[in-house]
Amino acid sequence: MILNLPNLLTAFRVVLIPVIVVVFYLPFSWAPWVSALIFMLAGATDWFDGYLARKWNQATPFGAFLDPVADKLMVAVILVMLVESYATPWVTLPACVIIGREILISALREWMAELGKRASVAVSFIGKIKTTAQMGALIVLLAFLPGSWESWVGIAGLYIATLLTLWSMLIYVKAAWPMLMGKA
Repeated sequence: MILNLPNLLTAFRVVLIPVIVVVFYLPFSWAPWVSALIFMLAGATDWFDGYLARKWNQATPFGAFLDPVADKLMVAVILVMLVESYATPWVTLPACVIIGREILISALREWMAELGKRASVAVSFIGKIKTTAQMGALIVLLAFLPGSWESWVGIAGLYIATLLTLWSMLIYVKAAWPMLMGKA
C-alpha cells in the first residue's frame, strides 16, 4: 500500500464503520445524531479521497481497490443496522434491493474485467446520483428515531435511492448484455 493522503482517507472510512455502529447503539439520546455526523464525515472522505488522488496524481491500485470496497461495506453495514433498528418491511425491502444490486454489479464488473471489458460497466452519472440520494437517506434514517416524521422523510429518500439503484443496475446490465448473451 502506498501511504498517501487519498489512501489514508479511504482507510479511515473503513475504520469509521465500527465507530458508527458503536456510537449508534450507545444508550444516549444524542447517539443517533452523532452516528449520523460520523457517517457524514465518512461520506466526505469518499469525495475527498478521489478528488485528491486525481488532483495530486496519487491514484494507486490499492486506492482503486479499497475505495469501492469501503463504500459498499459502509452502506451495507448501515443498512443492516437500520433494518434491525426500524424492524419494518418499509426499510427491509429497499435495503435488500440496494445490497443485492451491489452484489450483482460487483460480480458483473469482476466478470467483465476478466473479459477485458471493465470499461463497459464503469460508474455512470446515474450511479453518482444514486449514491448521493442513498447517503442523504441514510443520514436521515440514522439521525432520527423510527416513527418520527423525519424518519418517514428518510424512508421516502431510501425509496428514491432504491429506484435510482434499479435504474443504474439496468444501465450496467444493458451495457453488459451482449457479453452475457455471448454475442460480443
